[in-house]
Amino acid sequence: MKTYTNTGNKDTRSGFGAGLTELGKTNENVVALCADLIGSLKMDDFKANHPERFFQVGIAEANMIGLAAGMTIGGKIPFTGTFANFSTGRVYDQIRQSVAYSDKNVKICASHAGLTLGEDGATHQILEDIGLMKMLPGMTVINPCDYNQTKAATIAIAKHHGPVYLRFGRPKVANFTPEEQTFEIGKALHLIDGTDVTIVATGHLVWEALEAAKVLNAEGISAEVINIHTIKPLDNEAIIKSVSKTGCIVTAEEHNFLGGLGESVARVLATNKPTPQEFVATNDTFGESGTPEQLMEKYGLNSDAIVKAAQTVIKRK
Repeated sequence: MKTYTNTGNKDTRSGFGAGLTELGKTNENVVALCADLIGSLKMDDFKANHPERFFQVGIAEANMIGLAAGMTIGGKIPFTGTFANFSTGRVYDQIRQSVAYSDKNVKICASHAGLTLGEDGATHQILEDIGLMKMLPGMTVINPCDYNQTKAATIAIAKHHGPVYLRFGRPKVANFTPEEQTFEIGKALHLIDGTDVTIVATGHLVWEALEAAKVLNAEGISAEVINIHTIKPLDNEAIIKSVSKTGCIVTAEEHNFLGGLGESVARVLATNKPTPQEFVATNDTFGESGTPEQLMEKYGLNSDAIVKAAQTVIKRK
């Protein structure tokens, strides 16, 4: 079984900052807007080196989205930055009307997503943002798994014309994908080949899926692991091809099971190849205060939960 090495824990929000820094050097049309969270979004370097292309909007997220939409008319490529809760729920009307409906080339970059925001608690731990954003016509939804992939995704979306939602997080997590990589929107990445069960994961749960595959392998269960970094457009072909071999699937995400990756996969299976499926996700609930590790364990978003789900779904074949 192929194994992956964690080269050192790094936060994915820093991957965004590094990607934005690179874009600042290579694409003069890229502009950045922030809602009073420059340090949290790691936008400091871009601001320092390109002050004429950086706009501090303050705690006025709706205004930020409107400004970004307007800037695209002049050919600019705006990257907006704030917490995921404020990037989506607080400004959904502005995104729908001014960005998605008008097909504006705005990149909505959202940090501190999911339970791993930690101690800030339920009011900040949005677990429904993927559902909100994927339902908007024309919106691309990307949820990379580590620092390196987040940096690559940030660079890649500047070349993609149309609205994009890029989701990343606060905590330091395993960094295991190649430092130099080409990010292809909508193309799933096969990490481990397997024959008994398919595990498709997104974001922070990808590393947990790899850890689960090790445990399952020790039990004689061959798990196929796929990194779904792009939730919309979803790589339907990769999912169908995998379950045609394994006969069952587990979806894993740091998001409500309602509206997330799991439901998108279920739709693909229902319309193409009905297959037993288990969901590793939050169960229609808000979060609470706690360390990221405590919350991921309590809400069943770790390798142990993925192992149990795989064992369950195999019995349903």
